[in-house]
Amino acid sequence: MRFWDDRVLTIDGEAIIIDKPAGLAVHPGARTRESLEDYLHHLRFGFQRLPLPVHRLDRDTSGCLLLARNPKAHKAFQRAFEEKRVGKTYVAVLDSVPDAESGTVEMALGKVSTAAEGWRMVEDIRGKAAVTHWRVAAVRDGRAVVVFTPETGRTHQIRVHAASGIGIPIQGDPVYGLGKGPMLLHALSLRVERGAKPPIEATAPLPPTFVSAGFGDVL
Repeated sequence: MRFWDDRVLTIDGEAIIIDKPAGLAVHPGARTRESLEDYLHHLRFGFQRLPLPVHRLDRDTSGCLLLARNPKAHKAFQRAFEEKRVGKTYVAVLDSVPDAESGTVEMALGKVSTAAEGWRMVEDIRGKAAVTHWRVAAVRDGRAVVVFTPETGRTHQIRVHAASGIGIPIQGDPVYGLGKGPMLLHALSLRVERGAKPPIEATAPLPPTFVSAGFGDVL
């Protein structure tokens, strides 16, 4: 399928990094009609085994997603994530402009759930440690384009750290922000160490949502 061919950023015998489109969940769920799992057969590229996602991106987050092409590689890549031998960079548009030009958010996160609002992640001193470095890359029309470099990979980490840590939510965030328009959060780059082998790495171009919002040329 040509669509998925065009989404492959890099590929070798162990791994594929794809540019996941916003709006597509990585895994199926109770409220998920379709997910990436429905399309993995398009990403075999001659292999009999289906590639398996090594980590997750939120449904509405686009960009770099690593797939392992065999079980041994999947375990090795998972270990690399656990041992923090992974470099991840995200870019987002915030609803306004922070007072500082850069900073670090250290905010442990925990999960809460209510019948009215469903589940979300919140600051919780008893939760899992989460650390995100950030810097303002550009300012346009009263909004900041911010580059995030997380040290950890907690659920909704960047979204909560933006809204509750920096104090400004990501534009379009339906849970932690106003939810007006598409959420402008993109997994820009990914680098995973592989010991003696060269790392697997890729950079994903800014998606159409950034372009249509007037931020296609900010990086």
